[in-house]
Amino acid sequence: MQGENITMSAALLPKPQMRGLLASRLRKHIVVAFLFSIGCAAGYKFGVAEPRKRAYAEFYKTYDAMKEFEAMRKAGVFESAPPK
Repeated sequence: MQGENITMSAALLPKPQMRGLLASRLRKHIVVAFLFSIGCAAGYKFGVAEPRKRAYAEFYKTYDAMKEFEAMRKAGVFESAPPK
């Protein structure tokens, strides 16, 4: 009777995968890593890069380089361009 219980419980347990375990796990992990990296790239593009581009574009719409130069000249920042 005890021998029957051992064989019955052993039949219920699945056999361990002895071959191809690394390959099957790698396929899954490569897909997950690829999807994660695509998600991070999209998050950076739309969360950081695009708002930064819009901010630079908005700044340079109203930026006057000569006005800034004259303000720095009056403040005495430049040695080669003395204040008037």
